[in-house]
Amino acid sequence: MAKADGATAAPRPEPDPDDVSWIEPPICPECGALIRVYPTNYDRWVSLATMELPAKEVPEPFRWRLTKPLGRSPIATGIVAVRVRGIDPLPGDPVVPAHSMMCVPD
Repeated sequence: MAKADGATAAPRPEPDPDDVSWIEPPICPECGALIRVYPTNYDRWVSLATMELPAKEVPEPFRWRLTKPLGRSPIATGIVAVRVRGIDPLPGDPVVPAHSMMCVPD
């Protein structure tokens, strides 16, 4: 399921609590663009684009939403990435595309 969804990114490294330097956002090794890496609701990680787009501009397999886990979650995070499935969003609804859709290698 993770491979089909494109959720194959490595988790972000835990920052050292004694290190006060700025944490730069991750960069795609293929195209050099900034990416956002989030855990999914099934304990995998996905690389997402840095901006939202209307659903009509993002093909169905690449649509993600960021949400807060409800109730108790085994994932220790404030935000998780959830694939948009089942009920299609309205054409103007914002979705976050998977970075793999936007990636154009140099």
